[in-house]
Amino acid sequence: MIQSMVKGNPLKLIIFFALPIFLGHLFQQVYILSDLYILGRFLGVHALAVAGAMTPIFMMAIMLAAGFTNGLCVITAQRFGANDIKQVRRSFCCGLVLTAVFCCILIVSVQANLDVILKQMNVPTDIYADSKLFLKILIYSLVSTLFYNFLAGIMRALGDSKTPLYFLIFASVLNIIINVTMILYFNWNVTGVAIGTGIAQTISVIFCAFYIFYRYPILRLKSKDWKMDFSFIMDHLKISVPMSVQFSIIGLSIIVVQSICNTFGTETIAAFTSASRIEQIATTPLFTLGMAISTYAAQNYGSRYIRRIRQGVLQCFLLMCLLSLGLAGLTYYWSDVLAGIFLKNPSEQVFHQAVTYIQTTSYFYFFLGMIFLFRQVLQGMGYPILPLISGIVELFMRAFAALYLATSYGYIGICYAGPIAWIGGSIVVMLGYFVIISQFKVSLFGKLDQRSVMPKKV
Repeated sequence: MIQSMVKGNPLKLIIFFALPIFLGHLFQQVYILSDLYILGRFLGVHALAVAGAMTPIFMMAIMLAAGFTNGLCVITAQRFGANDIKQVRRSFCCGLVLTAVFCCILIVSVQANLDVILKQMNVPTDIYADSKLFLKILIYSLVSTLFYNFLAGIMRALGDSKTPLYFLIFASVLNIIINVTMILYFNWNVTGVAIGTGIAQTISVIFCAFYIFYRYPILRLKSKDWKMDFSFIMDHLKISVPMSVQFSIIGLSIIVVQSICNTFGTETIAAFTSASRIEQIATTPLFTLGMAISTYAAQNYGSRYIRRIRQGVLQCFLLMCLLSLGLAGLTYYWSDVLAGIFLKNPSEQVFHQAVTYIQTTSYFYFFLGMIFLFRQVLQGMGYPILPLISGIVELFMRAFAALYLATSYGYIGICYAGPIAWIGGSIVVMLGYFVIISQFKVSLFGKLDQRSVMPKKV
């Protein structure tokens, strides 16, 4: 239920808030990974390559949507931290309207440029037709994905990270049941998985909307809550648009790498797809810790408790160091086991390439953790420009590394593209955080509930 994060031990609050997000993100990965598992195990390498080639495009659309909806919820969290319930409802209304508009723009844009996107992705001819149909179906599921992300973000903004977990568990289980049914009993191919995913997400968002209406009295809207002036809308867009662009830039950088990987053939696509999904699972604790501190920072920024933010960041930094080291060790040690999860009787080349990717990226989890931590803190405080710059740095470094290293060293060059981007992106947000926090002239130690004077934003 609703929880304020402006009182109590910072690390304890963040960890307990992060645990449901961690499980939720894990189940969100189950959405994608169950599809890949079903495709790889029941339909073979061809179907897995179709999903692998298209997943980065769909993930970019999701990241674009996630950045936009998360940005809208920052204002809600800040107003909640300031205990301004009237503005919380107005922010909720504004977010609903802007999400609907953004949804229409995104779907029309992607559908109108499908062929261009597929050609730029260098999708092999043997999977081109299936890839186009798979993506076309998935794009329509963005409606439910967008609204689920927004509603889940609203609940987290109010300090409730448990309820989104319950809906994700429900949707993930439903997704697996529908997909297996369509393939085994209706003999559908890869398109059946796309349709099943969309149905599961739609049912989940409907239940989520009803739950919010009945369980969150402060979000029961009145006619006057829908009256929004231009300045209030711009307050939301000033954060949500840069966050959306930043998320999409990261997604674009992944697409660049995938398009280069696609030139290596179907087997390499399958290896890269399975290995990169293992990376997503392994780094889930790092990602969710960043998500948790974003809400923590937003609420405390709204209450002007800057010292609490500094304390929370320091404690999470130390925890992030331990987590990244432990996850790297486990992932490297079990790389041969992890590589075979999504592949049925893989060739020696596919298996070796999957192991190589997992082992290479595991060395650099620390830098990815720093991106998650400092980027989310800055966004929670309402400073989206530096995370945007960090995303641009990631794009150029990932693209340069993939193009240059893949040309010079082959597949291993692709494996290093992500880590090189993580290093560059982490430096930007880390330095940016320390520059911005120094403007508040608040020492690290002292009373945590002392309100700070807020300087003019840069």
